[in-house]
Amino acid sequence: MLQEFRDFIAKGNVMDLAVAVIIGGAFGAIVTSLVNDIIMPVLSIFLGGADFTNLFVALDGGTYATLAAAQEAGAATLNYGLFVNAIINFLVIAFVIFMLVRKINQMNPPEEPAPAGPSQEELLAEIRDLLKK
Repeated sequence: MLQEFRDFIAKGNVMDLAVAVIIGGAFGAIVTSLVNDIIMPVLSIFLGGADFTNLFVALDGGTYATLAAAQEAGAATLNYGLFVNAIINFLVIAFVIFMLVRKINQMNPPEEPAPAGPSQEELLAEIRDLLKK
């Protein structure tokens, strides 16, 4: 069983998946920084200086200056600003992946289609002819 497990781990697909997960984690950190440190500050300029990380609704009815203050007070909050950040993160990641896949598809020429086989009518005629023999 141990040898079977080693063979499974050594397969190319498992190793490729492991590398993809590690690179994906690192890529996620880069995109998060891009969104939080570059895109959101520029976007907040156009929205009157809004800080999305502090956009929340305190469910206890209290008023808090920041999300950290509300959480320190133990208030339950709806953090819609963080949700907006997550959506922007997703859109940036999806766009970059789209561009990568598009570029890879352009570099790999499409395969020629396989030659068309016989039509259904030709196959039925061949079967008919075989049955007549």
